[in-house]
Amino acid sequence: MLDYVYGHDAIVADFVAQLIPRCRERGFPSTAKAIGIIEDGALIAGVVYHNYEPEAQVIEISGAALPGKYWVTPETLKRSYSYPFIDCGCQMVVQRNSANDERLLGNLADLNYYFIPIPRMLGRDHDGVLCCLTYENWISNRFNQRLKRQQEKQQQKEAA
Repeated sequence: MLDYVYGHDAIVADFVAQLIPRCRERGFPSTAKAIGIIEDGALIAGVVYHNYEPEAQVIEISGAALPGKYWVTPETLKRSYSYPFIDCGCQMVVQRNSANDERLLGNLADLNYYFIPIPRMLGRDHDGVLCCLTYENWISNRFNQRLKRQQEKQQQKEAA
């Protein structure tokens, strides 16, 4: 069973930065917000929100977990995207990833992200992909459609 912790932004952001090689040295900005994912009382993963641009209603998201931990659950997705889209009122979430991480890119495609490949984005010999998720694409993805159907079923049961 996973638990979620809020309000410990610096601790969670530092934890996540140490799990992402290109972030280890510099970390995340002090203005970053974060959600920690806890299992058996220990921090196993985190989602960090940074580079927020309120005028454009865009925020960058980064996440990481200890190796071998199962943390991307429907509840984690719901919480992870509620913050930028609901709480902050963002119209788009962006994420920078390696062009070589086909598994992650496949998972993001399932969430309705679209991709912009950028040569050398992560270094001289490391191509990247700017992954973008608009509010409309988030609302229409399979995950949210499933949640909507579950909520409708629950409401029908309660009404009966």
